[in-house]
Amino acid sequence: MSNRSPVRNPDLAHKIARLVEEKGWNQEDFARFAQLNRHTVRLILHGGEHRRLRNATVSHCADAFGLTVSELRNWPLERLLARIHGKVEPDADVWETLYDQARHQILLDWLERNRQRASQLRPEQAEELLQMQGPNGPMLRLGVDACVDLIERRSKICEQVRQLADSEFLPLLEQLVALMWEKHSATKPDIPAIGVERSEG
Repeated sequence: MSNRSPVRNPDLAHKIARLVEEKGWNQEDFARFAQLNRHTVRLILHGGEHRRLRNATVSHCADAFGLTVSELRNWPLERLLARIHGKVEPDADVWETLYDQARHQILLDWLERNRQRASQLRPEQAEELLQMQGPNGPMLRLGVDACVDLIERRSKICEQVRQLADSEFLPLLEQLVALMWEKHSATKPDIPAIGVERSEG
């Protein structure tokens, strides 16, 4: 069975159509930003209950809106509309967890200045940020902004890789990863990976 099999999800298609409307895009705009052909765009916007969305199509739509696939699939429409306008309600639990477990003043200061951005981190991203403040972590060396940027970039890449792994590009992905892993392993860097503390033996 092909991983590209379409799945009927009228709620998801409705959310996408609503976001397109909120952006003020016409069909040509949406096709260009999402890098989809016009036929696919017409099916998404006007297919009614028979709209079927492939995983790759959902990924393209999420990228066009500046969202992750998980956010597009799982968030309610109201929160998605707020996100594209930069008005997502803060997640107080995430911010409080970060503030309670911050060990460095630079992180506390950053949290005070960037409460909205910090609150939009997912729990696993917040945990990764906390790990970066360890004695061998990069926070003191790079600064909090750089660490958050790195976490967000890696999350986006991981989401894209997950989508590719569910597509017909899996064999090519395996080859590319194997090649990069071989080169990475050959370098044997002395500096531990960012976000991972080296144990003291």
